Amino acid sequence: MKTNDIKKGTEIKTKQLGVAVSGVMMDNLKGNTRMIKTNGSEVGMFDEIGSVYATDIIMAVNSDGVWEDVEYTDKQIKSIKMREQFGF
Repeated sequence: MKTNDIKKGTEIKTKQLGVAVSGVMMDNLKGNTRMIKTNGSEVGMFDEIGSVYATDIIMAVNSDGVWEDVEYTDKQIKSIKMREQFGF
């Protein structure tokens, strides 16, 4: 599943907090950033809604209810490499 195919309300797993936590997609947009609700309380942090890099989304539930790994677009992969050059 591509990050651009993930729709609002889809359950996801993200890694922007340093460990994988669950969350819910909050938009239907496409691109390098997406709006999500993160369940940070799973790791002792706060639950919050905010923007994350699309490449921080690692898994999503597909239409059959099965967890599926997320694939990134070429543009998103280039974005990862550029952020790494700046130390992010």
